[in-house]
Amino acid sequence: MTENAQAAEPAGGTDPKGGRPAVPTRGARRPLGLAEVALTPGGFWAGLQETNAAATLPHCEEWLERLGWLANFDRVAAGGPGADRTGWSFADSEVYKLVEALAWEYGRTGDPGCDAAVRRLTARIAAAQDPDGYLNTCYGHPGRPPRYSDLEFGHELYCTGHLLQAAVARLRTAGADDLVAVARRAADHVCAVFGPAGRGAVCGHPEIETGLAELGRALGEPAYVDQARLFLDRRGHRTLKVPFGIGSAGYFQDDVPVRKADTWRGHAVRQLYLAAGAVDVAVERDDRELLAAVERQWTRAVARRTHLTGGMGSRHQDEGFGEDWELPPDRAYCETCAGVASVQVSWRLHLATGDMRYADLMERTFFNVVATSPRADGRAFFYANPLQQRTAGEPREAAADGDVSPRAAGGTRAAWFDVSCCPTNVARTLAAWHTYLATAGPRDLTVLQYASGRITAELGDGRTVAVAVETAYPAAGPVVIRVLDAPADAVALRLRVPAWARGAVLHEGGTRRPVAPGAAVVDRALVPGEEIRLHLPVTPRFTWPDPRVDALRGCVAVERGPLVYCAESIDLPPGLTLDDVRVDTAAAPEDRDGTVRVRALHRPADPPDGPPGGPTGWPYAPDPGPPPGPPGRTAAELTLVPYHRWAERGPSAMRVWLPTAPRAAGDGQGDRRT
Repeated sequence: MTENAQAAEPAGGTDPKGGRPAVPTRGARRPLGLAEVALTPGGFWAGLQETNAAATLPHCEEWLERLGWLANFDRVAAGGPGADRTGWSFADSEVYKLVEALAWEYGRTGDPGCDAAVRRLTARIAAAQDPDGYLNTCYGHPGRPPRYSDLEFGHELYCTGHLLQAAVARLRTAGADDLVAVARRAADHVCAVFGPAGRGAVCGHPEIETGLAELGRALGEPAYVDQARLFLDRRGHRTLKVPFGIGSAGYFQDDVPVRKADTWRGHAVRQLYLAAGAVDVAVERDDRELLAAVERQWTRAVARRTHLTGGMGSRHQDEGFGEDWELPPDRAYCETCAGVASVQVSWRLHLATGDMRYADLMERTFFNVVATSPRADGRAFFYANPLQQRTAGEPREAAADGDVSPRAAGGTRAAWFDVSCCPTNVARTLAAWHTYLATAGPRDLTVLQYASGRITAELGDGRTVAVAVETAYPAAGPVVIRVLDAPADAVALRLRVPAWARGAVLHEGGTRRPVAPGAAVVDRALVPGEEIRLHLPVTPRFTWPDPRVDALRGCVAVERGPLVYCAESIDLPPGLTLDDVRVDTAAAPEDRDGTVRVRALHRPADPPDGPPGGPTGWPYAPDPGPPPGPPGRTAAELTLVPYHRWAERGPSAMRVWLPTAPRAAGDGQGDRRT
């Protein structure tokens, strides 16, 4: 914990208007609730929230109904389900994540349709719960395997964790109801079966830890937090069986105790959910050793195992992290759920410590993973988010949106997946996105993410500050903060300056001053009606990879503000592919009328009748060959698009990291760019 730790909202508070996804009882920062932040319609994130509410939420319920994943609960209530059960063992969790999303959306808008949907789904869920609190449609019923007979891959406790998180959302947005009662019985069952005197085991997929800790905070039940800590302390002692085809116990994070691990490893979503639960437990129990362990792991994994987009997971095999510097763009997995989980970890670390670097990674992940997954209409999604697509994906016409995609990877978004964890994860994240906008401290308001809206926050000392934010960010750099209400004496207004924003300028009180990455601070009496303006430089810029990343040597990427850009084959002249393009880094990328362009040279393509691989039919040579483009040819402009918008115009090959053109000897850039 930090020196300026403060008490947050008392555990057990159920303010129907003040819900927030995480409410730690101590830490450097207090999260703001749904009623303390409201986005202005029409902005980047407000638009995504509107689409999420209007399209994604009903889309998810339609698919859960169509595939029988909801009917699984009805079958259990009727005495089944036997062989009639549909979906994977973890299908229940998608129902719970949808309920959580609906609960946050109800808290955000008060939409009676969302409230009715929560009640409707809760009735079906509650009817399937056993008298002792056990709730799962895949195990423990006639015609199904026994309870907890496959802890490695059965996902029973994982599903329960998502049930508990859904109940927390309901509790914090509408108060205690039937869903909260179901969750309490389920949590009591888990504590009875896996408590200190019970079965000394863990679930193959973490999630129960976060669910127990958050429900414990919400209900004021310390036994739930203690059970979460018990699960964490049991992990890393190789109690889970490693089946054939899985590399090691590291896949489950069961090879090294959480407190001793130096970095994140194994299955990415499992690892990140585990880390989020570890932060929750560390904060609630004031466990500095555990918190320091997660901070250490975050630091190394972000420095060596994270893609430019903020995506995590380098390997399709095991959906996992790779080794240090193993970051291939074309094989990057970067599962959308891993992006959601990364945000959850970074958010908790920021609340615990106040460190701005966690909010920086959240912004990168929000814009380039979370916002990338849903199609513009909110009815199709990316599961994996590679940084290079070598060939255009298969066209998915309107009729194909009725199909279940069997593959997580591909060059087009899919309406639903055989394993469809990502759509509901995106839905619950977007429904509560604005609660990540700002935090309150003992005597300060800190704005972390930039979107037009209104923030009204009670500070730790009981005073209230209200501001309106006006910005077109990330399309434009100015962020205007207009003071609406403030105490007569001094308070601190802190505005996050991202790590990439070198050259940021703050205008306030008739002065203009440069501000370094971190926080721009105004600490004085604020006057209602005054405007404070932060200008963030969103000019396009080249970004170079660390030379230790083998797969990226000789390549460059383009960023603009928090957005990562990419090239799509649809924007190339006829006859050329992305393999033929080399970026000329002698000319800086340009933003012309809102479109980012770079100067590119084109490598001569193989003649139509020539052998594959070049003139000799062999792709290797004793010298680098001629420079791209025939002599005298004018370099062409290459149009780039924000990565989160790729494949919106149809199937396309795509690259984030672009090969660079050879530079003349002695230009001082050679070592940096190869």
